[in-house]
Amino acid sequence: MLYLCSMKQNEEHFAPMWELNPLWQTLTKEERDCIVEHVEVVRYAKNEIIHCEGDDSHYMWMLLRGKVRIYKEGIGQRQQIIRLLKPYDVFGYRACIVDEPYNSCASAFEDSIVYRLERQYFQQLIRNNGGLCYNVMLMMAKDLAFSEIQTVNLTQKHIRGRLAESLLLLLKNYGFEADGKTLAMLLPREDLANMSNMTTSNAIRTLSQFAQEGLVNINGRKIQILDEKELEHISRLG
Repeated sequence: MLYLCSMKQNEEHFAPMWELNPLWQTLTKEERDCIVEHVEVVRYAKNEIIHCEGDDSHYMWMLLRGKVRIYKEGIGQRQQIIRLLKPYDVFGYRACIVDEPYNSCASAFEDSIVYRLERQYFQQLIRNNGGLCYNVMLMMAKDLAFSEIQTVNLTQKHIRGRLAESLLLLLKNYGFEADGKTLAMLLPREDLANMSNMTTSNAIRTLSQFAQEGLVNINGRKIQILDEKELEHISRLG
C-alpha cells in the first residue's frame, strides 16, 4: 500500500474529486482548497483489504481507478458481496457521518487507487455546505433503495434469477470489452457465487446451464453475454 501525501504531491495526476463525481460540485473555493490539502491518494494491490467490518471509521473513500468489493463476513467466513464499485463511486461515508465502525468490509478486487478523506474534514464539509449535505442524502437514499431491492432478490429469487441478476449488474457497472460481448470484469466463480447468495458449485452449474442455453459464452473467467434480453426475462421471473 503506497501513500502519496496529498493531491498536490501526486506523482500521477488525477482530476480533483469535484470534477469526477457530481456529489462534490457544490463545494466553495475554500472547501476545495481544504480537500486539496487533506485528501490523500492511496494505492491498493489486488485483494488487499481497505477496511474491515468493525474498524473505526477514520476515513471516507472515493475510488479513482480499479474495482473494489464491499462485503460482509457470514457464517463459516463465507463472504456476501454487497456491492462492486466502479471508478468515482464513494464508500465508507455512512460510518463517518454517524461516528460508528464500518459495518462491512472493503477490499481491492484488482490493483486500485482511491482518494481518502479523514472523517473530521468530511463531517466539517457536510455541516457547512447544505448542497453537499443534500447530495449525500440523495446518495444514501439510492444506496438504501439498492440494498432493499438486493435483499428481496437474494432471498426470494430462484438461483437462476439470482445469477442472471448478478450478470446484469456486472454489465451495468462495468460494461463490455471492445468486442461488445465480453464483460469487462474477470470475476472468479466464488465471487460470482458470493454476489448471488449461492454456493460456488451452484454458481458453476447454473452458469454452465446458461451457456448450454446460448445465453452466455464462457472462456475461463471471461463471460460473454449473448442474450441480454433473456437474462433480463429470467431475472424478472425470479
